[in-house]
Amino acid sequence: MAAYLNSQRVLLKEFNELAERTTGALKAAAEAFAREWKRPVEYLNSSQRSKEEIAREIATRDGVREGLIVVLKAVEPCRSYTVMGRRETRQLELRLGTRKCLHYYFYFEHPVFGFMHLRLQSWFPFEINVCLNGHHWLARQFDAAGLDYRKRENALVWVEDPVRAQEFLDAQVRFAWEPELERLVQLVHPTSAAICAPLSLRYYWSFSDSEYASDVLFHDSRTLGRLYPHFVHHAVRSFQCGDVMRFLGRKVTTSGGVPGQFKGEIISDLKQRPEGIRVKHSLNSNSLKFYDKQGSVLRVETTIVRPEEFKVYRRPESQSDGDKRWLELRRGVADSERRAQVSRAANKRYLEALAATTASTTLFEATRRVCRHTTWKHRRHRALQPLSEADCQLLQAVSRGEFSLRGFRARDLIEHLDLPRSRSRAQARKNSAAIGRRLRILRAHHLVRKLGRSHRYFVTPSGHQIITLLLAALQADIDKLTSFAA
Repeated sequence: MAAYLNSQRVLLKEFNELAERTTGALKAAAEAFAREWKRPVEYLNSSQRSKEEIAREIATRDGVREGLIVVLKAVEPCRSYTVMGRRETRQLELRLGTRKCLHYYFYFEHPVFGFMHLRLQSWFPFEINVCLNGHHWLARQFDAAGLDYRKRENALVWVEDPVRAQEFLDAQVRFAWEPELERLVQLVHPTSAAICAPLSLRYYWSFSDSEYASDVLFHDSRTLGRLYPHFVHHAVRSFQCGDVMRFLGRKVTTSGGVPGQFKGEIISDLKQRPEGIRVKHSLNSNSLKFYDKQGSVLRVETTIVRPEEFKVYRRPESQSDGDKRWLELRRGVADSERRAQVSRAANKRYLEALAATTASTTLFEATRRVCRHTTWKHRRHRALQPLSEADCQLLQAVSRGEFSLRGFRARDLIEHLDLPRSRSRAQARKNSAAIGRRLRILRAHHLVRKLGRSHRYFVTPSGHQIITLLLAALQADIDKLTSFAA
């Protein structure tokens, strides 16, 4: 900011004059934009009413199907600059802190994104927040493609072609964000070009937070209503802190617990909403939750507020031609595809864990196949023995959170299994052979599969369900089992 003022040849004592002049131009442009579209501008002196509800009421009243709906104004807190005197030095200085200023909310029925809004701060540094929902965006894509669907609020309760619908969703995460967002800036904030010109600045687009939802569509509300209490009971009674860490891709101990060096906070809570019960698990501000939507949709949702908790395979920003390696996930839109990938993986792990309990399947029915000997590749393989220490360790090891995305190799399991330390090559070979035998048993029972032409293994979908069910049963204490028996 100091460099910006220098480029303008503006002294600190003249900052307020510059800011008021610039803010005045921004406000005039916003009002002119609304007049051009012949849409209302409303000032809100209270935060009691939802801005989204107001915009939807106006859109319904005026029959707005595309374009600007309304411009709302409200004085709200922001991060901005103030010039203040410093007593020690008896000089003026520029400080960045919390203050209040007028914000403009531009609500649209956008041709690409559907119902959305932009929030524009009217004081330096003129921050812009873009809020959009992938379900509204998807509905626009369905309309353009002629795909039939039924939508209630922000939930799709039926689609004509689910496979094609998923293809549209997968394409959303590879969207070219910057050009479309820049067009929105030029539309609602035309003075930005003059403001940014002195230092050739541009807006830097990043996620303040993101929500990635996986919806399971049921044929009717009766079916979901029968299963939902079992999901809630299983999540509240069975999912421990270690499970939450595993769902969100964090490392846990060999016994499935929280590592001793972990210093964060894990919270699980249950909330009764007008629509029903919501279960939420939070880990260092990132969260995973599930709830029912419109009676027939089970939604599991991962919210990422702290992306640095996750990794992305990329080159360091300071070495554009360097080798790729696993680094922190960034807030910028450049990592949006990876952000969606880790969120979707978390949702998948959670859904598989919920699938371990149903109103019609018992533990015996779900696991009896793996507790019998089987024949695979013309060889007989023993039954799985989940109550034995060795097999229990093996199940916990292959289901670790860090293996969910990239799989695991046989050598990755060594530190998680109770094997003699490899003090010689002979002992190392024995350990390798022991792990190989255990992996063949898991493959014979179709709990894991090997990726072709590689040394990596992945847990199969049915394997996830069976292993999660077995581990949950093994971790249940006597009080829980007694209550179930009662």
